[in-house]
Amino acid sequence: MTVLDRVIIQGGMGVAVSDWRLARTVSRLGQLGVVSGAALPAVLTSRLQLGDLAGDCRRALARFPHPEMAARILRDYFVPGGKPPHAPVRRPAMASMRPSTLLVELMVVAAFVEIFLAKEGHAGPIGMNLLEKIQLPTLPTLYGAMLAGVDVVLMGAGIPKFIPGALDRLARGEAAEIRIDVDGARPGEEYVNRFDPAEFSGGTPPALGRPAFLAIVSSATLATSLARKSNGHVDGFVIELDTAGGHNAPPRGPLTLSPEGEPIYGPRDVPDLEAFRALGRPFWLAGSYGRPGKLREAQAAGAVGVQVGTAFAFCEESGIDPELKHETIRRSRAGDLRVFTDPLASPTGFPFKVVPVAGSMSEATVCEARERACDVGLLRTPYRRDDGSVGYRCPAEPVDAYLRKGGALAETDGRKCVCNGLAATVGLGQVRSDGSHEPVLLTAGNDVADVHLYAAPDRDTYTAADVLRRLLTAASVTESARTRAGGAS
Repeated sequence: MTVLDRVIIQGGMGVAVSDWRLARTVSRLGQLGVVSGAALPAVLTSRLQLGDLAGDCRRALARFPHPEMAARILRDYFVPGGKPPHAPVRRPAMASMRPSTLLVELMVVAAFVEIFLAKEGHAGPIGMNLLEKIQLPTLPTLYGAMLAGVDVVLMGAGIPKFIPGALDRLARGEAAEIRIDVDGARPGEEYVNRFDPAEFSGGTPPALGRPAFLAIVSSATLATSLARKSNGHVDGFVIELDTAGGHNAPPRGPLTLSPEGEPIYGPRDVPDLEAFRALGRPFWLAGSYGRPGKLREAQAAGAVGVQVGTAFAFCEESGIDPELKHETIRRSRAGDLRVFTDPLASPTGFPFKVVPVAGSMSEATVCEARERACDVGLLRTPYRRDDGSVGYRCPAEPVDAYLRKGGALAETDGRKCVCNGLAATVGLGQVRSDGSHEPVLLTAGNDVADVHLYAAPDRDTYTAADVLRRLLTAASVTESARTRAGGAS
């Protein structure tokens, strides 16, 4: 079975929700485990400052091919026994058009660590999920993942037409470039990010395996454009519906809101599966496909299988804080859980699904009381200054700072610090100068209302194996997949 034959792709969610433990578990059970590639430098350095108590990060760092780089990261961030609970986390520098050598090293090493740990001890495939909207760390992150042998790269939230060619060049040890979207760029101006493996390694870089590339899309029009116009081969597509968690593609046409304030999706937003089939490339369906029978339905429509996120997000192996998972499962069982698709929350401007949680960023009073801060910077937008240089701004940063950078006041309305909120959700939140802890921001797809179905009636927890067993038992899949699922416990 090849990597593109796996019928279930585990979603690459949030900041360290889909961490190496979850991805490794799913892969060992015969399907495609996927790690989130978001904010990996912040994830690694936070884990080291918390003491890396099980030694996992240090074990992976010891296998990085450039020991001096790993040693510098340990010197700068490792705290034996862990930092005091009231002490803030030291965040690494934010990505920019001209990152320091130390930051580039950290980006590469952090991606290597996550993929190394996910692949450790088994031969199953591992993928990494990235957002096209987050462009500045992309090339170093891809290279670090490839050094560790990543099998698949998945990318959505934009038009990733330069990624397939970048993968080709990095695999050959050649310098790769991607264009960077810069607000206010003038006609003819082009901003480019470049990564050179030879420069990074200080010598002849190794030849690496080229991972398969799956574009996450919501329309056949975009998929057709990527298939024809990308600078390299697109191996397949994940077709994501608006019920999926995290960021959603905006509805086509003028934005219309429901009485509750959510974007309204219509017939134009339903993907044309016949057009996808005509492309002749494998595809998977995502968005409420974690329900029994949906895998069989997807395969009947011509899909290889499905991508499932929410069900895995609340299993034991995911990175979400355990009590938050247990409470979500209890609320799901009680029938009082509904996701809100917030058109304003994300600084990207994409709709973003938010799970209501008491004391979290889902509550307006919590957001208003929180002092705005931007110290992760994952969703900052590059913009052109008057002198042609590039600056960085985020509508969720302090309002005065955003306005000084040329941003509009209306763009700050309702914005949430997604970076810090997602980090807090997995126990890597910041401690502010007044001793307060960053509130969580929990995201999930519409299927969160049903996650209790994966747990036994008397339990508020379930495993990734429980998810796979339920999905595969109700589907017409290969006998080998059934065998693996049966041995999953």
